[in-house]
Amino acid sequence: MEMEGKIQKNSRFKRVCVFCGSSTGKRNCYSDAAIDLAHELVARRLDLVYGGGSIGLMGLVSKAVHHGGGNITGETVGEVRPVADMHQRKAEMARHSDCFIALPGGYGTLEELLEVITWAQLGIHDKPVGLLNVDGYYNYLLTFIDKAVDDGFIKPSQRNIIVSAPNAKELVQKLEEYVPVHDGVIAKASWEVDKQQAQQQVGFKATSLQTEVASAL
Repeated sequence: MEMEGKIQKNSRFKRVCVFCGSSTGKRNCYSDAAIDLAHELVARRLDLVYGGGSIGLMGLVSKAVHHGGGNITGETVGEVRPVADMHQRKAEMARHSDCFIALPGGYGTLEELLEVITWAQLGIHDKPVGLLNVDGYYNYLLTFIDKAVDDGFIKPSQRNIIVSAPNAKELVQKLEEYVPVHDGVIAKASWEVDKQQAQQQVGFKATSLQTEVASAL
């Protein structure tokens, strides 16, 4: 697909982290959505951050961004950043990204998606999290989350952490317009003040898990 002449105005973001499957799935709509997302990133001059290889939806997104002239931080295409393990890989991906988008995928995609949602819930970051709900792929996940809200396991305000849309153009536009209003934003603001006060008083950085993760982002 030709993208010449379709460059859009500058985005509020610079880099987007994309989570997706190492398989293309059994339906063409998933591959089409991955390529559409890549074209949308290139059109908005957004760099791609991803941790996968050259196969599945991961390969389709990275190659399409690369062929469109976009910048990439990943494992096999673009700038390569060696990491020691999966934990460091995810922290590096998150640190170098301004927002997150999940395409259809399996266990690994869900794990990465839910982790960045949880970090937002805890106030570790306030970066937008988008779900590309291709042909209703994530309907059951969204239904589960709504059930968790109804039954009191997730606060209603924290349901707003997830932004979803059925296509790339609509999703990226929603992420551009996203304003964090969930409880985690308040927690982050409060924690940043506490961290600054603690550093001023004791002269060194605390080593709690929250501090370590936040400093990585």
